[in-house]
Amino acid sequence: MPLTQPTFVQTDTAIPLTIVPVDTCADWLASLDAPAQVWAEASGFTGKIGQALIVPDTDGAVQTAAVGYGTEAERKRGRFHVSAALPKLPAGRYALNSDLPVNTLEAEALGWLLSSYRFDRYSAQNPSHAQLAAPHGIDAARIEAIAAGEALTRDLINTPASDMGPPDLEAAARQVADAFGATMSVTTGDDLLTDNFPMIHAVGRAADRAPRLIDMTWGDAGPKLTLVGKGVCFDTGGLNLKPGASMGLMKKDMGGAAAVLGLARMIMALKLPLQLRVLIPAVENSVSANAFRPQDILTSRKGLTVEINNTDAEGRLVLADALALADEDTPDLLVSMATLTGAARVAVGPDLAPYYVDDLQLVTALEQAAEAVADPVWRMPFHAPYETMIEPGIADLDNAPKGGFAGSITAALFLRRFVTETPRYMHFDIYGWQPSEAPARAKGGVGQGTRALLASLPDALKL
Repeated sequence: MPLTQPTFVQTDTAIPLTIVPVDTCADWLASLDAPAQVWAEASGFTGKIGQALIVPDTDGAVQTAAVGYGTEAERKRGRFHVSAALPKLPAGRYALNSDLPVNTLEAEALGWLLSSYRFDRYSAQNPSHAQLAAPHGIDAARIEAIAAGEALTRDLINTPASDMGPPDLEAAARQVADAFGATMSVTTGDDLLTDNFPMIHAVGRAADRAPRLIDMTWGDAGPKLTLVGKGVCFDTGGLNLKPGASMGLMKKDMGGAAAVLGLARMIMALKLPLQLRVLIPAVENSVSANAFRPQDILTSRKGLTVEINNTDAEGRLVLADALALADEDTPDLLVSMATLTGAARVAVGPDLAPYYVDDLQLVTALEQAAEAVADPVWRMPFHAPYETMIEPGIADLDNAPKGGFAGSITAALFLRRFVTETPRYMHFDIYGWQPSEAPARAKGGVGQGTRALLASLPDALKL
């Protein structure tokens, strides 16, 4: 699939576009010439978020424009506020006029690029005709690289399982690897058993499209960063079949894989001085005569045995084998990302990316970065007293503890059992889906936590 490339336009002439908060709107209006003031007042422009003002010249062409930036209290309730007004701007090339801090201006410029995203693989979509010249003072190449990585994540999630099965996810990963000179190997089908990835094989063996483990590496110097993404391309629930309503969005169950591929693309495009590894267990959780069953006991790559009490808790199984492989290399930082539990959505809703980590230095780096780049995250606890909930007695671990309590925490604790040699491990239980249209975020697949992670890496890995 083609890699989407949202970019700033190159232009010597652009329509000046002023960002106008409510509290300075009166002063800005007073700075206009008399005809423009009359026009603005007749248009009812007050600087509210989502408002756009177009001021024509005597020939009817756009002379200048403004977008509302609301109040400080309103801005705290959302992000990408400039983008809220983009649908109201006519076609043209615009240049932002603002004294916003550079990091805020970069976030708004990124929001503009993300607003141009369209998923048009199956049907033509109306393009965005309001284009942006790179604002002065920002790192335009960095913002473009981040936008391209986010667009890749969205494309992968939005593509239905008919065209995004394990072979297609492999092809998408290979395209990214080839674009940046990364090396990639893939273990497929029964070779998973030969190479000791038994739980990836068990989960994916019932599907017509063979399960596989994708292993991408890039960079030969610097600290080691390993990203592991859940690549369940469709999740029926297996023999514990999901009801139809719960199966409707399961094309997004490879959202963790999409997220780490998008993040990897950002890292490689920006040429960060590190050694990157990306591991993606790509499977379909299907129903067939050879599907794994409730009450089965699987032996993992780590040697830990796992009792299957629900075949719909399969994501942690495939991640476990991939994490065990990652742990053997003892990277400086190991991160897993997965659309893992409904419990996380109940806890924090669709907009926050909950994460688990014990290293307080990583917490500080991530949360400062998340605020700076408008990519909200929320720390959850690796609560040790709940460890007994994932110990069934008949095996080392239970993949689906009974009772329904603390489902996201017990899933995170389960994954942590497979990371024993790597001191710094972080897990994200993301949603990967925007349920309704929002500024810079079309309804559909979306990246979560990746921009915050990217911005935190200099502090987290001392780059």
